[in-house]
Amino acid sequence: MAVEEKSAWIMLMVSVVAYTAYLVVVLGSVGDGPLAEAPYVSPLLWSVGGAIVAGVVLNIMAGAVVPKGARRKDQRDREINQFGEFVGQSFTVIGGVTAMAMALVEFDYFWIANVIYLGFVLSAILGSIAKIFAYRRGFHPW
Repeated sequence: MAVEEKSAWIMLMVSVVAYTAYLVVVLGSVGDGPLAEAPYVSPLLWSVGGAIVAGVVLNIMAGAVVPKGARRKDQRDREINQFGEFVGQSFTVIGGVTAMAMALVEFDYFWIANVIYLGFVLSAILGSIAKIFAYRRGFHPW
């Protein structure tokens, strides 16, 4: 398995676990009140920070067991990475545009922050899946 494919798997797993943990904490703290009044800032920051640290540590660990010669990227690796990033960026844009529209109509900060976070998570998940699919099923640039 290529180092870049391992990195895509790590990004996929870390994104899913971090967002799931965030949802569990926020939804568990709602109680009887409205969802928009749930404390979300601290769990969101911990989730994002934890995902970043976990991603870095897991990529370092995965890279440590790879022989030096296997770390080199070839043209195919660069094209797959670019393809995955292009695919994933669509959700970053969708999340940003949606959050901007929500801000213009004065939605609560809770909803705006969660749409942005969801956009980032979906971007990471979709981009990682596209990269894994390209490595597993073959990649044919146009």
